[in-house]
Amino acid sequence: MEHADFRPVRESKTTITELMIPSYANFGGKVHGGILLSLMDKVAYACASKHAGTYCVTASIDSVDFLAPVEVGELVSMKASVNYVGHTSLVVGIRVASENVKTRVVKHTNTSYFTMVAFDDDHKPAKVPGLILETRDEVRRFVETMKRRELSKQNRKTVNSIKKPMQLESYNELLKTERCLVKTTGEHMG
Repeated sequence: MEHADFRPVRESKTTITELMIPSYANFGGKVHGGILLSLMDKVAYACASKHAGTYCVTASIDSVDFLAPVEVGELVSMKASVNYVGHTSLVVGIRVASENVKTRVVKHTNTSYFTMVAFDDDHKPAKVPGLILETRDEVRRFVETMKRRELSKQNRKTVNSIKKPMQLESYNELLKTERCLVKTTGEHMG
């Protein structure tokens, strides 16, 4: 028996497939990364909204590393599933693959994680249903997302500690071996 406040991953899985047309190409003849990001945002929205039963917005994207170029004429498929839920947020995992329809060669181009926030009709964050994990992969993805979220929190703390004002001399020491020239006076940088 499924609890009303919980939904299985399978109910919101979403796939979008689109043909890559010439207007999507950059000057190098490959598909713009921005086009792919836009498509990923669409599939993340569709997946998150199906799970939440309400409007969702993108709060953050946890890295996008393009592993292989996408060519004009290829079919790009974006497979999305809810990997994790919090109180009002969901993390949607997206696997992107491109297929050359002539050669049948399929390339994994990237995997990304979108954090989405659900909103009610009054534009206030809305509680999302819990997640029913039915497979080992779903449990693994949930736990991996928990770990990634913890690493992200630690990283934010580290970045915030670096942002504190430093004396120019401290920066000069850090930059000695880098490919830059510091051409400023000795005032505080911050």
